[in-house]
Amino acid sequence: MQNSTSATAEKNLSNIIKIDEGQIQQHLGEMVRSTVEETLNTMLDVEADQLCNARRYEHTEGRTGQRAGHYKRKLHTKAGEVELKVPKLRQAKFETAIIERYKRRESSVEEALMEMYLAGVSVRRVEDITEALWGMRVSAGTVSDLNQKMYQRIETWRNRPITGVYPYVYMDGISLKRTWGGEVRNVAVLVAIGVGEDGYRDILGVAEGCKEDKAGWSSFLAYLKKRGLQSPELIISDKCLGLIESLAEYYPDAQWQRCMVHFYRNVFSVVPKGKVKQVAAMLKAIHAQEDRPAAQEKAEAVVAKLKALKLPAAAALVREGIGETLTYYAFPDKHHRQIRTNNPLERIMREIRRRSRVVGSFPDGQSALMLAAARLRYIAGTKWGTRRYMNMDRLKELKQERQEAARVSA
Repeated sequence: MQNSTSATAEKNLSNIIKIDEGQIQQHLGEMVRSTVEETLNTMLDVEADQLCNARRYEHTEGRTGQRAGHYKRKLHTKAGEVELKVPKLRQAKFETAIIERYKRRESSVEEALMEMYLAGVSVRRVEDITEALWGMRVSAGTVSDLNQKMYQRIETWRNRPITGVYPYVYMDGISLKRTWGGEVRNVAVLVAIGVGEDGYRDILGVAEGCKEDKAGWSSFLAYLKKRGLQSPELIISDKCLGLIESLAEYYPDAQWQRCMVHFYRNVFSVVPKGKVKQVAAMLKAIHAQEDRPAAQEKAEAVVAKLKALKLPAAAALVREGIGETLTYYAFPDKHHRQIRTNNPLERIMREIRRRSRVVGSFPDGQSALMLAAARLRYIAGTKWGTRRYMNMDRLKELKQERQEAARVSA
């Protein structure tokens, strides 16, 4: 009886209380939009106050400017379209650091549109997506215009002059798929990053190479040198014969460090799976030594042990290639962890591959290059490029010590 009464009560309540989820969502969306609008307008007012060195209507001796009203403009944000009241000044043009002058939508919206286009999303699909996400339908003409602007910006960024000195430079290539005459073929995108004398990292260059061969790497190094890249002290990369040969031509004074991790993988390729851990420990012991002579001595012992384990191919690889992985010992020990592998660049290349995987194959090499360059340009503007990666003072001290020793010996 109680259950029947309870069920009847719930049924009556359900008839009385009805929640319109659509209206609630619309109300919440309007609240967020109005909050964004109010926040942006407040920030613009504060910025104008700082430029005038006084608040609106405030009379002080320190005032450096006068307000002249404001003008209204629209801005598309993720919360919807908001109306901004941009202050005007009498003595100078109001240039806000918050929102670029004349910009009509968030940069995140533009970046998303560009990335969708580069990833192979059709223009019609882009229109549908923008309407669903931001409540505005971007026309095909807008997508095309953004695409052209993006290509121009990326090309300008790709070919900007290289200023300053980069003691450490990392180089690598990635193969992406492109359609060619109805067939799917590989296109190589070559990338270089550097650590400057201030200890910060920069994307130095990205270019298309038909293959990671001597011709491709020679063209890439010529592109870097033409833009102003001075000879680095150390170049870190995998052992690509085309790159090694080209380095001797364009940067003969630079030392070369073979990526330690890639070297390990080469050795593991001729080692049975059951012995990989044991061999890995032996190789790590070589690079754990305090200096190069000790590392070379340890390498000889490892070669002998590999032969004793009936691994002659691995022993031969270690004997022939270990010296190429020990160049980093000529540089400050505090830098060893960062300069003995190509990992700093490998992480970036994985990000490019992750972004390009959804495309499958590009219509041409230019599209592949643009997607890679767009991603690298984005990465350069994040904490990756604004955080100090190394303390380069020790490298300067080491060079001075060697120069002084050379003078004394002379």
